[in-house]
Amino acid sequence: MEPVRTLIVDDEPMARAHLRSLLEARGDIAVVGEAGDGNRAVELIRQLAPELVLLDVQMPELNGFEVVRSVGVERMPAVVFVTAYDQHALAAFEVHALDYILKPVNRIRFTQAMDRVVNLVRAGVPGPGSHSLARLLDELATLRSSAQRLAVKAGDRVLYLKVSEIDWIEAADDSVRIHIGRQVYQHRATMAELEERLRGSSFMRIHRSTIVNVERIREFQPWFQGDWIVVLADGTRLQSGKRYRQRIKALLER
Repeated sequence: MEPVRTLIVDDEPMARAHLRSLLEARGDIAVVGEAGDGNRAVELIRQLAPELVLLDVQMPELNGFEVVRSVGVERMPAVVFVTAYDQHALAAFEVHALDYILKPVNRIRFTQAMDRVVNLVRAGVPGPGSHSLARLLDELATLRSSAQRLAVKAGDRVLYLKVSEIDWIEAADDSVRIHIGRQVYQHRATMAELEERLRGSSFMRIHRSTIVNVERIREFQPWFQGDWIVVLADGTRLQSGKRYRQRIKALLER
């Protein structure tokens, strides 16, 4: 029996290497490609037509959910999400996803998931259909956008920050810095993850490294070649990025 043709999608090279090593230890799966970002994932799904995609949820620029939307839920191959989502969101995965694997990836759990998924794909029953996948995206977007608090570690404490009090967020290597007044909190998360969590709220991404609370903006100052300097109520000046010009334009036209 032919091995299941599989695409690995994760923005972390070490994570992709780990998944590949786990898959190559099996005889029923063939890795046909890897993608390190969402845009490349969309290209390879269309080009290679894999039967199965191991899809990281939190990726910069284009996250796992946006990959599904770009390809189209009705045209997506079987998907196993690789995620760090919390327990509340996992309830949605339980109902609507073919399967999911929590980060950090556990070998035993991974093997169990792959055994089940390979059998489903070979039987021509790729789990929940496009309707369930669409419902999953909608439910997770609702969970993320309705979040009122954000748990942030601070030494041996966990601060439960009000999302509405956040002024802006900036990227900091593999984490972010959350600005609330003069306080700055380091938080282990990606910009893509926080952008998805805050979707539908008063937050807007204006640069690949910056998310801002629109309620804190005082003025916009024209910058070079269509970009903007965004001035917050406390005088903080943030520069917008080229790919986010349309978002600011739409905001100004409201």
